[in-house]
Amino acid sequence: MPRFVVHEHYATHLHWDFRLESGGVLKSWAVPKGPSMNPADKRLAIQVEDHSLVYGSFEGEIPEGEYGAGKVTIWDQGTYEPLDDFEVGLASGAIRFCLHGKKLSGEFSLVRMKKGTGKEWLLIKKKD
Repeated sequence: MPRFVVHEHYATHLHWDFRLESGGVLKSWAVPKGPSMNPADKRLAIQVEDHSLVYGSFEGEIPEGEYGAGKVTIWDQGTYEPLDDFEVGLASGAIRFCLHGKKLSGEFSLVRMKKGTGKEWLLIKKKD
């Protein structure tokens, strides 16, 4: 199964980087308030550039002056099951998946918001 990782990232502002392995890269979203296991929470997730798979195990300090400078720690990681075709969902703006992590588990979705730049999504925990 493909992997997922959530990095806690102390950059300009504290946020969480939510990453799903697909197509040989980590598809990535910055989540300002962090993921939630509460289905009532809809967390803003801003799509950012893809990261290499090697970055999935990174923890440490990104030096000042480099993109994303600050402390990065792994907050959660594990595997996930796409519940639909991932690439089709990415293109259409609705991705459904089941996470198998230590902190995050169960069905989630990423839904692209209709307004904005097209990079704004909502990360939503589904009721199990």
